Amino acid sequence: MSTISKPEVPATRGLQLLQPSGWRQPKGYANGVMAEGRLIVTGGVVGWDAAGRFADGFVAQVRQTLENIVAILAEGGARPDHLVRLTWYVVDMDEYVSNLKALGRVYREVIGTHYPSMALVQVVRLVEPSSRVEIEATAVVPR
Repeated sequence: MSTISKPEVPATRGLQLLQPSGWRQPKGYANGVMAEGRLIVTGGVVGWDAAGRFADGFVAQVRQTLENIVAILAEGGARPDHLVRLTWYVVDMDEYVSNLKALGRVYREVIGTHYPSMALVQVVRLVEPSSRVEIEATAVVPR
């Protein structure tokens, strides 16, 4: 049985990062997050604005998608640091990998330096033909 280290996370956030002892420290995501409180779950969020216009280009769509997630969280009284999971669906893994620096910058500008558990999946296509990325988000607002 592995032991779980408990990285410093402000108690007011109500989250505990789960990092098994001896595992390499993740960069840009968490291996696991434990939380207690009100659950907020989004559908698949894409990079379009309120009028349904898609941002131009992959990185711009990621920025808009993350901004849309932040707007949904705000409707439920949540902030980006309440995120416990993000599942990314992309149509081109190479497009994602070749834009890592720009994506990291956009992520920090919109979400900050909070890195929840994440998964990244390449798919054949998304429902919206113009979409390059779709992200599902789960947040837990502490009681």
